[in-house]
Amino acid sequence: MIHTLEAIVDETGTVRLIENLTLPQARRALVMILEEPPLRANELALLSEAALAEDWDRPEEEEAWQHLQPVK
Repeated sequence: MIHTLEAIVDETGTVRLIENLTLPQARRALVMILEEPPLRANELALLSEAALAEDWDRPEEEEAWQHLQPVK
């Protein structure tokens, strides 16, 4: 199975994955260098907000965090 992951390659060639990855054993990988700088942390947060909102807005999540809500 092929996975596509985002990473940042610094000036020295060090590759840092944006997300954690666990594999059953070592695998080959291809690295494609894009002609654009990496997104800043706040841009990444904004891009992930919609995806996270789907999880955060579930009734189970509301119930799990209810104890932290101010009394109404």
